[in-house]
Amino acid sequence: SSSSYYEENINLKTLRELCFNGIPFEGGIRALCWKILLNYLPLDQSLWESFLKKQREVYSQFLKEMIIQPGIAKANLGLSREDVTMEDHPLNPNPDSRWNTYFKDNEILLQIDKDVRRLYPDMAFFQRPTEYPCQLILDPQNDYETLRRRVEQTTLKAQTVNRNRSGVTNVSSPGKALNLYPSNEYEVLPNGSEAHWEVVERILFIYAKLNPGIAYVQGMNEIVGPIYYTFATDPNSQWKEHAEADTFFCFTNLMSENRDNFIKSLDDSQCGITYKMESVYSMLKDKDLELYLKLEEQNIKPQYFTFRWLTLLLSQEFLLPDVIRIWDTLFSDEDRFHFLILVCCAMLILIRDNILAGDFTMNMRLLQDYPISDVHTILTKAKELQDNL
Repeated sequence: SSSSYYEENINLKTLRELCFNGIPFEGGIRALCWKILLNYLPLDQSLWESFLKKQREVYSQFLKEMIIQPGIAKANLGLSREDVTMEDHPLNPNPDSRWNTYFKDNEILLQIDKDVRRLYPDMAFFQRPTEYPCQLILDPQNDYETLRRRVEQTTLKAQTVNRNRSGVTNVSSPGKALNLYPSNEYEVLPNGSEAHWEVVERILFIYAKLNPGIAYVQGMNEIVGPIYYTFATDPNSQWKEHAEADTFFCFTNLMSENRDNFIKSLDDSQCGITYKMESVYSMLKDKDLELYLKLEEQNIKPQYFTFRWLTLLLSQEFLLPDVIRIWDTLFSDEDRFHFLILVCCAMLILIRDNILAGDFTMNMRLLQDYPISDVHTILTKAKELQDNL
C-alpha cells in the first residue's frame, strides 16, 4: 500500500532515494512525488489540504487579473465609452497605459502560442480536450476575449524572436521536429472545451506576466510540457482536476532554479549557462581524456549541443516517457543541475567509439540527434560517474 511510502511527515531523504531509481507508474505516485521533490507540497501531510486550497485560490486570482480582466476591458471597448478616456486609449504612447501593456503582452503571447501548439507533435495528448476545462474562462456567459481569441484577433505582426543565443541554428533535432500540426490549422474543439496545449499556454502566459525580468523564452514550453502531462494524466481525479494550478507552481519552483540558463545577461557568469556548458567538458576531461581531446581537436564546442541539453533538461533529446523517467532522477537529486552535467557526460561516454571514429560532420549529427534511446543505460552510467567522483 502507498502508506508505506510516507508517514504523516515525509522523510525527504528516503523519498529522494526511492525516486532516484525511477517512480513506479502505478497509483499516481509520480505526480505526488514530483510535487514534493519540487518543493511545492510541504513535508507535513496534514497541511496538504489547506495548502493546496490556498494555492489554487491564488492561481484562480491570477486567471482573473491577467486573463479575464484584460479580456473584459477589450470586450467593453466596443460597448461603453467610459474606458476610452484621453488618459487611456489604444494609441496612448504613455508607457503606463494599459493598452501599451496589452500590446506588449500580445507579442509574448504570440511567441508562446507558436511554441505550445507544437508540443510533442508525435503525441495526440496536447491536441486533445482536457476533462476539466477552466470554468472561469469558458463560462458561456462570458463575452470577453480569451487567450485563444486574443491570438486569433491579434493582427500585430508578431516579431518572430529568434532566441537561440548560442548562435547555433539547429535548435530542435530533425527526428523530433515533425511538425504535424502547422500552427495555422489545428483541431477546432467544440464550444466549451479546450485542448491541453491551451492550458499550457495559459500557464506560460501567467508566468511571463508575473516574471517580467525573464518573461517568456522559447524552450520554457518544453519544461512545462512534461510536468503538465504528468499531472494531467494522474489517475486520481482530485489531483487531475487541478493539474493547471499545480503545474504552474511546480514549474515556477523549477524555473527559480533553472531561470539563470534562460537569462542572456547571465550567460557568462558563474550561474549562467556558459559556465554549465563548460563544466560538461571539464568533467569529461576528468573522466575520459581521450574523448575530450577528440572533441577539442575537432573544435566541437560544448555550446553546439549542450546548450539545448542543459537548458531544456534533455526534454528535446528523448521521447516523453523517457524524459519523465530522467526527471524522476533529476528531481530527486539534491543538486539536480550537477547531476544533469553527469548525465550529459554519460551520454558522451556511451557513444565514445562513434565519436572517436567520426569526423566533425558525423559527430555533430550524432550530438544533435542523440542515437541512444535507452535512458536506463544513460542514468546507470551517470550514477557510476557520480560514485567515482
